[in-house]
Amino acid sequence: CRMETCFDLERCRRTGFKVYVYPDSGEKSSENFRSILASLRSSNYYTSDPENACLFVPSYDTLDRDHLSSDYIHNLGAKISRLKYWNNGRNHIIFNLYSGTWPDYLEDLGFNLDEAILAKASFSDNYYRHGFDISFPLFGKTHPSTHGSGGFLKANYYPPRRKYLLPMEQNISFWKNSICWWDYQSLLHNSTYCMVPRGRRLGSFRFLESLQAACVPVVLANGWKLPFAEVIDWSKASLAWEERLLLQVPGILRDIGDDQIMFYRQQSQFLWDKYFSSVDLIIRTTLEILRDRIYPELARPTYVWNTEPGPLFFQSTPGNPPATYPFYYDVQGADVPRNFTALIQVTTPVTSSSAPIVRLVKNLVQTSACVEVVILWHCGKTPVPEARWRLLVPQDGGKEIPIRVVDDHPKVMSRRFEPRSFLAPVVLSLDDDVTLNVQEIDFAFDVWRSFPDRIVGFPARSHYWNSSKSKWVYTSKWSNSYSLVLTGAAFIHSYYLRLYSEWLPDKLRHQVDETSNCEDILMNMLVSHVTRLPPIKVTQKKQYKDTSAATEQTNHGGVLSRWSDPRHFAERQTCMWNFEEWFGYMPLVSSATRFDPALYKDNVAITRKRFPKIE
Repeated sequence: CRMETCFDLERCRRTGFKVYVYPDSGEKSSENFRSILASLRSSNYYTSDPENACLFVPSYDTLDRDHLSSDYIHNLGAKISRLKYWNNGRNHIIFNLYSGTWPDYLEDLGFNLDEAILAKASFSDNYYRHGFDISFPLFGKTHPSTHGSGGFLKANYYPPRRKYLLPMEQNISFWKNSICWWDYQSLLHNSTYCMVPRGRRLGSFRFLESLQAACVPVVLANGWKLPFAEVIDWSKASLAWEERLLLQVPGILRDIGDDQIMFYRQQSQFLWDKYFSSVDLIIRTTLEILRDRIYPELARPTYVWNTEPGPLFFQSTPGNPPATYPFYYDVQGADVPRNFTALIQVTTPVTSSSAPIVRLVKNLVQTSACVEVVILWHCGKTPVPEARWRLLVPQDGGKEIPIRVVDDHPKVMSRRFEPRSFLAPVVLSLDDDVTLNVQEIDFAFDVWRSFPDRIVGFPARSHYWNSSKSKWVYTSKWSNSYSLVLTGAAFIHSYYLRLYSEWLPDKLRHQVDETSNCEDILMNMLVSHVTRLPPIKVTQKKQYKDTSAATEQTNHGGVLSRWSDPRHFAERQTCMWNFEEWFGYMPLVSSATRFDPALYKDNVAITRKRFPKIE
């Protein structure tokens, strides 16, 4: 079988890539299989209408086909063949972890697959139908359904060699299965390499265990098709070795340099976190592989699968080649964008020529890289027309920067991150009351060009763990670290606007719109979730006051502003908790780094400074 001969590609081009799961069969099913079905049903590709489906998944548990197992279902072939849309297995996929039985453990499922795709663990090259089947990872009964634990490599210790070079399989089995002070996990954590010989079948649980522990897997299983080998370059994270040459392994491993060991370990953590840490990730990866096969014109290049942030955040469309994404400029040899669009969200009327937004636009048109100023009108009053803006912001000589007014509908907060066709690849997101001079904007854009995958901006906030409440807490108090940069004055790649509007679930954006709050928290959490990196703060001439002090002033009859309103702060705290619950962990990453211009506040001649007006 090949996709061209045993799969109805035309059906998928007609319906789109939609996955249908048959109704509950009433048969017994394992916890892992229930997790697989739950992941499929929660996928963006899921459909409850079989007539609109491209791919079909039987609800019979096919994971364990060892007839000695308690999870084995008898007469499975007859039951599956009676499925309404079976059609000789065409456009169906079967999942399997264990095939065959004692003593030979052959690759036999006990029923005829016909033309169905087989996603199977412990696949051998002899049985694997290249370009059609999928080599599935072998995972245990306790593997997390969603939100699995990350890799164990928490710091890039150098040199990377650990206490033990290579524990042998007999020792691993002893430590894992007996009461011993030197437990199995400690052995993994203290070994540079981990031996992964074949188990009863070709695959072994040791493989994923070693990967998570950043213990470089040394695979001794001739002919084993490693998990997702169609897209993952395993030579960057593991070593495959001929079983008959076992005694040569220690000598070869000793000759591998520290830099290469570090590379193996870092890549192992990337692969574990992106593809294998939960059943949900494994299923999502399987679906993305199939999608690339069905729509080869949208298929992601190999380097997308093998570099951060991975393909699950690669929203592939014909008009967005890899060079347009913020992660691949170096890989593609492409130049980082040299221009930006300023996008100002206006929520208050413009009543005079001295309004803060007028001063802001005057500064924007004088910057070196701004190609357009977009006024996103979210105010209830009639918008100021473009002709009026040209009078308010006269431009003398040189290239005139266009000013576009968008009377946006509906006027809700999440619309400020709506991807729009006229936006440049990078957007300077601004509130209408921001105070920034020309040099502050130019310097921040220079910093962003060095870090195009991050949010780069000015005012920052942070979060911390409250141990007494066992919760993360949002704070605006000044400290020596931060984890959020407010999007009222920040550079953001337009790719993240697309993720925010199309990838995040509606319920999160609805919370933002209902409160007219928290869009900056959600955007920061999204970007850090993708990159696993913090935003970047740049220095600023105007320092914003700690809002906690402003809150105290309101107790003495002062004006209650949006930022000092306790209700506003409480909403942001609630948002953070709700967003964290959806992500399944706290994605924000703290940083203590601020970027200043060279010679910033140094006692040297001002003519030597490129950005003196920031001081």
